Amino acid sequence: MQVPKRKKETYQRPQADPYVTKEKFNSLQKKLQILKTIKQPREAAEVKRLALMGDFSENTGYQLAKRRLRGINQNILNIEKQLRAAKIIPQNIEHQTVALGSVVSLETIEKTIKTYRLLGSEETNPAQGVISHNSPLGLAMMNRKVGETIQIRVGNQIRKYKIIKIE
Repeated sequence: MQVPKRKKETYQRPQADPYVTKEKFNSLQKKLQILKTIKQPREAAEVKRLALMGDFSENTGYQLAKRRLRGINQNILNIEKQLRAAKIIPQNIEHQTVALGSVVSLETIEKTIKTYRLLGSEETNPAQGVISHNSPLGLAMMNRKVGETIQIRVGNQIRKYKIIKIE
């Protein structure tokens, strides 16, 4: 009989984008504080209470509480890691070239004007005009000046935009 061979892990999780606004950083700190001071102690007390009921193998309440506690602990570790790696996007930036935190107005070929704010990947919301600096449009805009034309490929089309304003 042949022993099965395990495939090597080829998938690696992409590194999280460290760039965040001061507001997002403060929000993460607040969320971490709530997890550590309220949710984790409450769930740990529930696990302890259910553990006193005895038989762990058939105690589904205990197993579910342990799972919730593990989830909370993992969230705490993830947020702490994110906060350690965080780089705050500066508020007062020069408006000569497009950079992180810039609000950029673009003119399309159809003469419509679209406005985007460039932030880190954690805070994107395309519906509200907030895009990542790692997106195709964000990458094309970075370090460009007012009056320059940029091109991006969308499917089989090439779209052109002209930078008309940087705030």
